[in-house]
Amino acid sequence: MRWSLGDLVHESTTAGSLPLHRDWARMAKDPLLPEKSRTLPAADESNKGRAQPSRAMLNKTKNFYGAKLGALDGDIGHIKDFYLDDSSWVVRYLIADTGSWLTGRQVLLSPHSFGKWDEDAKLLHINLRKKQIENSPAPDTHRPVSRQYEIEFYQYYGWPTYWEGTGIWGFGGMPVAVPPPTTMVDRPKASPVAREDRHLRSAKAVAGYAIQAEDGELGHVTGFLVDDKQWSIHDVVVEAGKWYSGKEILIPVGKVKNIDYEELAVSVALTQSDIRQTTENEVAHHHRTESSR
Repeated sequence: MRWSLGDLVHESTTAGSLPLHRDWARMAKDPLLPEKSRTLPAADESNKGRAQPSRAMLNKTKNFYGAKLGALDGDIGHIKDFYLDDSSWVVRYLIADTGSWLTGRQVLLSPHSFGKWDEDAKLLHINLRKKQIENSPAPDTHRPVSRQYEIEFYQYYGWPTYWEGTGIWGFGGMPVAVPPPTTMVDRPKASPVAREDRHLRSAKAVAGYAIQAEDGELGHVTGFLVDDKQWSIHDVVVEAGKWYSGKEILIPVGKVKNIDYEELAVSVALTQSDIRQTTENEVAHHHRTESSR
């Protein structure tokens, strides 16, 4: 079944023009609070007098788990997990727990459908109707997401595919909804591609992976820091072992060299000393030693 423009309601945003500073946490006067989100820096003064974009917020993935999902015509369950793209460092899908509403199948939702994130109410608005979600293609719960499934999924909703183009969302930097075609003829049929997308991984599954520094193992992954506009991943959230006793630090995704899904480890371009010297909720970076000065 296809859907008309009137069925797809979404909040327009110009947040793609907002610069996402890598070192924003180090510039903040107050440290990031473990269970709170932070606002990214506002647009610079040169934009004064112009319409300002929405401000993206950074949240730890674990803060979203269990949050309610609200469709245009009612509640549809809560957030269970995310599928992350470890090649582009972005959230590709949300895995919904629909409770007794849709039993016996998995429901995936794309950031193309995400509306406002209400942190106080722990509610993510979804710009779809329940019938649209109910009739959407169901993924194979026993296998990783395949490109064949993604083609069917994107064709059903009429969204631009992220794997075409150079941006993290295909031809742009934001997951923007567009009017779907009026008939199935308006788009080409899905090509018979059945390979699994090896870059899509469960966020919860990676939690617990060991952090492999350049000179040994130290700490483990507890989650990721994402923004609620692009849904891009900024940092890996790490509990840094016995030196921190449960306290968390942030490792920029740019410092991640490899994720070994067989050894359950994340290799980073940092030393154990770099990690130890990072205070709680700060971004880890190379610390100069006496010999390098």
